[in-house]
Amino acid sequence: MQKLVFAGKTCKSIIPYLTEILLFMTILLKFTLFSAGYCTQSEYISRRGGFRTIQFPATFALIEHPQLGLILFDTGYTPQFYQETRRFPYSLYSKATPVYVTEADTAQAKLLAQGISTNEVRYIIVSHFHADHVGGLADFPQANYIYYQPAYDAVSRRRGLSAVTKAFLPGLIPPDFVTRSRPFTSVDFHTLPAEYTPFTEGVDLFADQSLIAVKLPGHATGQIGLFLTTYDGSYFLVADACWHSQAYREDSPPHPITRLLFDSWADYCHSLHQIHMFHQNRPDVQIIPTHCGETYVTRQDV
Repeated sequence: MQKLVFAGKTCKSIIPYLTEILLFMTILLKFTLFSAGYCTQSEYISRRGGFRTIQFPATFALIEHPQLGLILFDTGYTPQFYQETRRFPYSLYSKATPVYVTEADTAQAKLLAQGISTNEVRYIIVSHFHADHVGGLADFPQANYIYYQPAYDAVSRRRGLSAVTKAFLPGLIPPDFVTRSRPFTSVDFHTLPAEYTPFTEGVDLFADQSLIAVKLPGHATGQIGLFLTTYDGSYFLVADACWHSQAYREDSPPHPITRLLFDSWADYCHSLHQIHMFHQNRPDVQIIPTHCGETYVTRQDV
């Protein structure tokens, strides 16, 4: 019988090493979490029982793909937020949500500090279209935009007070946004393996199993989360499906007043419960809410 050599080992059968083979076949990414500014709000917005005014970092993720290059998940704030909220009714946004960001805080500046040019970013995955997630879209002129089509459809025609009620600032969207967009729709969702339970459907964004998008509705129409596996572990980026890690650990929604901020309270609670159940099933996967200060302090800019 011909002997097989795998990973420097001689064996009669390759079956015992299938797990290692699959590991080698998995595309492993590099993941870095940054913050591009922050807003301040009462703590009860993110979890019950808190009444301090705290900072909510507007984090974004840099994902380095070995074949596709640099990918961002959201972009955080930029000082353009101030420009877009100077006049009524958009000024209501900045009054309700005090924002703090300088040019040095932006995604563009944070990447330049790492030696990364804005032209090197190939894709930006947009979780949803609130201003703290799309503030820096215009700073990356070579990037294609990936998002769930219903998320953009829900806000793209809104202006004035109608836009403000959806936390959308039209001026943050680049003029060539649609031209550079690569959205996906409901027909792109496929059944996921049991390891993603209770999430049953997702989109393999690059058809290589490296980045899997799932629906996380409630906070905003068409919001998505993102699964990825890196050299140091697996992650689930949940955007604004919860604002604090305590919420998904305890399956505890925020104060009921936040119903006024959400697209659907019922969908929000369902998404939060799904994340809670996933955490119970897969405690090895680190869950990252966009605005959780606890998570950001643990991982910031590593």
